[in-house]
Amino acid sequence: MRHCWCWQHVDNLLSGCEEPVGRVIAVSNQKGGVGKTTTAVNLVACLAAAEHKSLLVDMDPQSNATTGMGIDKDTVKTSMYDVITHRSRGEKPVSIKEILIKSPDIQYLDIAPASPDLAAAEIELVNMLARERRLAEALEPVRSEYEFIIIDSPPSLGLLTVNALTASDSVLIPIQCEYYALEGLAELLNTIRLIQKTLNPKLAVEGALLTMFDGRLNLSRQVAEDVKGYFSDKVLDTVIPRNVKISESPSFGKPIILYDIMSSGSESYLKLAKEIVEHGK
Repeated sequence: MRHCWCWQHVDNLLSGCEEPVGRVIAVSNQKGGVGKTTTAVNLVACLAAAEHKSLLVDMDPQSNATTGMGIDKDTVKTSMYDVITHRSRGEKPVSIKEILIKSPDIQYLDIAPASPDLAAAEIELVNMLARERRLAEALEPVRSEYEFIIIDSPPSLGLLTVNALTASDSVLIPIQCEYYALEGLAELLNTIRLIQKTLNPKLAVEGALLTMFDGRLNLSRQVAEDVKGYFSDKVLDTVIPRNVKISESPSFGKPIILYDIMSSGSESYLKLAKEIVEHGK
C-alpha cells in the first residue's frame, strides 16, 4: 500500500529513473557479516517501493532474507530448495512460480523464500546434471515478469553461490568498513572470472558497496580509500552508514523503509536503488 505520506520521500529520491530492462543482480561476498542480506532486502524493497516490479530470491540456507521480509521460515512449505533440486509435487517438479510469496506491505514485491533445507542442496547438487545452472533455468520462466531480480547469496563460494552468479547479469559486492575488509575478495573475483569464462560470459561486476561506514572513525575512512584503490571506478557512490535503525529492522521483519523511512539508513538504501536503476540506462 502507498497511502502513507512517507512514500512521497521515496518518490522524491527515486524520481526521474526510467523503466529498466529486466535485470538479475546477485548480492555476494563469501565473508560473513558484511551487510549482504541487509543490502539484498533493503535494495529490493526500495526498488519495489518505487514501483519497479521486483523479486527477492533467497539462496542462503540461513533464510535471513526471508525472515527479514516478515516471513516465518518455519511456515514455508516449499522453498528454493525444492525448486533447484527439482523436487516433485504430483507429476511435475516444483516451479519458482509455485513458491512465490507476495509482500503484504509493498505492492510490487514478491519473495522466493529459502529454508534450512538449502544447506543439503549443496551436497545433493554435486551429483546432478547441469548443477551450476539450476537457478538460471528456474528463473527463466519469470525473468520477463520482473524489472529487477535480486538474489541473496550464501556467505560461501559453494554451488549455491555459483548458481546465483551463473543466473545473474551482474554481482553487487558489499564490503564492510572494518578490519580485514578486503580479505577473501581476491578469491571471490577469481570465482567471478572463472564463471565468466565457463558458465556466464555476460556476468559483470555491478559495483562494490561500502557498508557500516562511520565517518567519525579513521578506520572507516582508511578502509574506504583502500577499497577505492582496489576496485577503482567500480566503487558505488552510495555509502551505507552504520545505523541503529538498519540493525533493528530485521528483528521486526521489515525493510528499513517500512521500519523508519526518515532514518539515514533508509535514505542511503533509497539512493542505492536510484544508483542501480541509473546503471541500467
